[in-house]
Amino acid sequence: MINREDMLELTRRMTPSRTCFDRIAGAYISDTGEIEDTFNIHFGKLPGAEKTRNLKLAKTIPFSKTNEQLKEYTFAERVQGKDSVWMLLQAVQQCGLKNDALMEILYEQMADAYPVDHRFAVYVFHGVYDIPVKAKDGESMWESEEVYDFIICTISPMEDEYQPAEPVFGFLYPAFSDRSPAQNRIDIYHANPDAPEEGLLYKITGRV
Repeated sequence: MINREDMLELTRRMTPSRTCFDRIAGAYISDTGEIEDTFNIHFGKLPGAEKTRNLKLAKTIPFSKTNEQLKEYTFAERVQGKDSVWMLLQAVQQCGLKNDALMEILYEQMADAYPVDHRFAVYVFHGVYDIPVKAKDGESMWESEEVYDFIICTISPMEDEYQPAEPVFGFLYPAFSDRSPAQNRIDIYHANPDAPEEGLLYKITGRV
């Protein structure tokens, strides 16, 4: 079960003046599943309005209804081997989105698992959160207890040529569990939990 307070703790570091994100990358996918265009930029270099718009996209994932829209999954053992999406996600996280070849593989994997007849966007955010120590009374202290290095991915239909709509699917990796990273788990978001994106869920976790 995901702790709602853990997710809210993350979103407090997702504001234009106090963001934990250092990089954003993405791809625009055609209605036939082909990559049309990509981008990869330091998050701090975005114009103010664009930064705010992208933060809203990223926050959709942790700010959603926990244990309804956002659920935690353990990767099936058979998808934890060489050349798996699990290994790819670790590599993307560890390079901080700076390896364009890895990013393109990720986009291709997402497009393969999401065969729709309309254009969509895959956005990936890299963030680093210094998890503060909590005192016995629950108040945060200044000292950093642990560093949470993570990625958020969103998949959205397009509103116009380069403007994604609200995400229909996304994930937070590694899962933020008990205020600590869990490398073998992932938090998966479905905008409509009654009609989940089963192809993407299976591609990533090996589960349905």
